[in-house]
Amino acid sequence: MHRTDSLRQGSDTMEILLSADELASGIGRLSDQVKGDVGRRPLMVVGVLTGSIVLVADLIRRLEGPVSVSMVWASSYRGTATSPGKLEMRLDLLPDLTGQDVLLVDDIFDTGHTLKALLEELRRRGAASVRSLVLLRKTGRAEVDIQPDFVGFDIPDKFVVGYGLDFDGGLRHLPHLAALDDDDIAAARAGQTRCSEQPASRS
Repeated sequence: MHRTDSLRQGSDTMEILLSADELASGIGRLSDQVKGDVGRRPLMVVGVLTGSIVLVADLIRRLEGPVSVSMVWASSYRGTATSPGKLEMRLDLLPDLTGQDVLLVDDIFDTGHTLKALLEELRRRGAASVRSLVLLRKTGRAEVDIQPDFVGFDIPDKFVVGYGLDFDGGLRHLPHLAALDDDDIAAARAGQTRCSEQPASRS
């Protein structure tokens, strides 16, 4: 099996930062913190597509009281990029947030620009309160003057995949959180380049 094929399936050589059990424990801790803060009041959980889908699914099953769910799309990463670029947002799926308590859920707090922009937009739409929860916070990367209200884990400045986080659309399915090293990233980029250079087939 080529390294690029192995990468897309989840290579045994990847550095595992958080096991499935550690992630489950972290979600339990986060849900307890949210319940302690919100209690049984109605809560609108807004997940950020697509990296937060696994986190949102696991989190809402642990919450109490009426819980509604909506999604927004926001991304500053494209394809095989490992550093953020221009932020794009789509919020057309949001319901009326007037007077609602909102919990914004994202996979990772990196530079913080995505979270800050989304929080400002949710408040602008009339939410009574807006809190933020992230699974991961990269150390030493923040470029904004805010921090998430709830943080699952602090991690080193590495490109991570699994538990909903992807590399070029793959590896979201991994039950653990793994870090890609430079060789993994280079192999994936080389594989994509080779595919793009192949002539298109005709039927």
